[in-house]
Amino acid sequence: MVNWFWKRRTPRRTLALRSRGEQGTATRVDFAELAPELTRFLGQAAYLQLGYFETLTRLIRATPELSEKESLSRAAGAALTKHRAIVELIAERGDDPTQLMLPFRENLDAFRRKTIGARPRETLLAVYITAGMLDDFYFALASSYGDTGEKVAAILSEDDARHEIVAIIQETIDGDGDGEWRSLLSMWARRLVGDTILVCRSALRQPELAAMSEDRVELVYTELMGAHARRMDAMGLAS
Repeated sequence: MVNWFWKRRTPRRTLALRSRGEQGTATRVDFAELAPELTRFLGQAAYLQLGYFETLTRLIRATPELSEKESLSRAAGAALTKHRAIVELIAERGDDPTQLMLPFRENLDAFRRKTIGARPRETLLAVYITAGMLDDFYFALASSYGDTGEKVAAILSEDDARHEIVAIIQETIDGDGDGEWRSLLSMWARRLVGDTILVCRSALRQPELAAMSEDRVELVYTELMGAHARRMDAMGLAS
């Protein structure tokens, strides 16, 4: 999975985008005025990880194959570990994790309901696509928050075990002789992107976002879409 890397060069808050593990100069977009309050950032980041865990847990219950249950349990466990780490960070700062997450519960639960597919494989792909895009976004946004942001970036950089999801999806595609799964999952993935971008936009400061030129705002989504396309290509799906 392609992720973003940030590096601070000046005291001002910036959003720096680069694929982690790759060399080269990062594309830099100054979003200082768009970064939300730290408590909002932490609350939403924590609840997103909890949501990944909940969806994967439901898939475990719906999966008859023991080997797949084991694979999904590793991905779910990784999401829960990240959730707990962010919650601990919130508590260390003297805030109430539940109170920080509560404002995002309704909207993020609604978002997750939209990503529940008609078939478990669609839902599984939804977790992989939406979690990948949102983790990329929050990893980059973390550069706005000094030491606390560094800690969140480190948490998000931990192994997410989503290669387990990729293996299941790839096996499904490879075992489908007529290509119906490939076509269905490609179409489903395209439907997920718009709603995921809306979640990203909702995390930013809204009055400042409305006042900023759309061309400037779109720079960050260009990077998101590039990483998304690489994830899709790696699975043999058209983005």
